[in-house]
Amino acid sequence: MTTSDSLVTLEINNAVALLTLNNPPLNLVTLSLSRELRSLLKQLDRDDDVRVVVLTGSGKKAFCVGSDIKEFPEVWDDVISKKLQKENETFNAIEFLNKPVIAALEGVVCGGGFEMAMACDMRILSDSGKIALPEINLGVFPGSGGLFRLPKLVGTAKAMELMMTGSFVEAKRCLEWGMVNRLAPAGTTVEAALELAREIAMKPFEAIRLIKQGVRAIGMQSTEHCFYQNLRFSQEIFQTRDCAEGVAAFLEKREAKFL
Repeated sequence: MTTSDSLVTLEINNAVALLTLNNPPLNLVTLSLSRELRSLLKQLDRDDDVRVVVLTGSGKKAFCVGSDIKEFPEVWDDVISKKLQKENETFNAIEFLNKPVIAALEGVVCGGGFEMAMACDMRILSDSGKIALPEINLGVFPGSGGLFRLPKLVGTAKAMELMMTGSFVEAKRCLEWGMVNRLAPAGTTVEAALELAREIAMKPFEAIRLIKQGVRAIGMQSTEHCFYQNLRFSQEIFQTRDCAEGVAAFLEKREAKFL
């Protein structure tokens, strides 16, 4: 069991594990948080007593708003291998976990936070929540899975609109577009996710495991296929002037001046 000062906490009760991102108020994905989450996912993968996992964020303001941009300067010499690849490996660990993962999404969900949620098998969003992929405003694109996971959820045209505008989508439309499975009243997404998790945990586990594996393998282009292509595109974008300007403008709290 994790401690209260962990960046990701773990509770297990009746075959259901609750993972909570514990970096309030925005639950930013830091290198340390990514490492802790990856480690706990490996632990849960081996735990035969756990049948379903619920992933949420601490507090009500945001599930997660993505990467901590303040870490970028320290990894700028090799941002792909030092940061982005680690995030991709962590989100892949969610997708490839041998049991279902349900995301309970309170408040704002954006950037890498939504990419993390997309790696889950199901998503429950608060009815006051909203989702965006705003990476374009930093001069980059969603490089931790959004590029290939979002079109699978909403189709190519809507995915391009979301990624090219960076605009927020309100909860009702998120449900209509298939970005989430259900809406729940604000403050109750964890309860709703745990209720669904307990229902699934009562089903035959081998069938549940094979449903997850089969849908991923048969119904979608494999993440293994997309993984390195995604990193290659990221390597290219992180070398652009617009990317450097976007990150600098964010850190300096000014409007970016793109080419």
